[in-house]
Amino acid sequence: MAKKNANKRYDREFKLGAVKLVLEEGRSYAQVAEALGASEPSVRQWVHAYKRDNASAFPGSGKLSPKDDEIRRLKEELRITRMERDLLKKTMGCFVERPK
Repeated sequence: MAKKNANKRYDREFKLGAVKLVLEEGRSYAQVAEALGASEPSVRQWVHAYKRDNASAFPGSGKLSPKDDEIRRLKEELRITRMERDLLKKTMGCFVERPK
């Protein structure tokens, strides 16, 4: 039997509402999951993500968290720097005098 919520997507506001029910109103993960029609492991994961990332939790599709955005930017910068280095290595042979 397939899970009923296997491919269901929830927006940021929905997740924050679920987290609020657990943290501020003291409801259990199971109560919130049942009331909202989500799975208990999902609600538990949302609460842990909120506790870990707080303001940047649940960035949404296509939006990276500030940390992930910085990692992406640094990887691209490293890729460009390596290309420049390799190009310089190849062209150094043109400028170095060869012994006769």
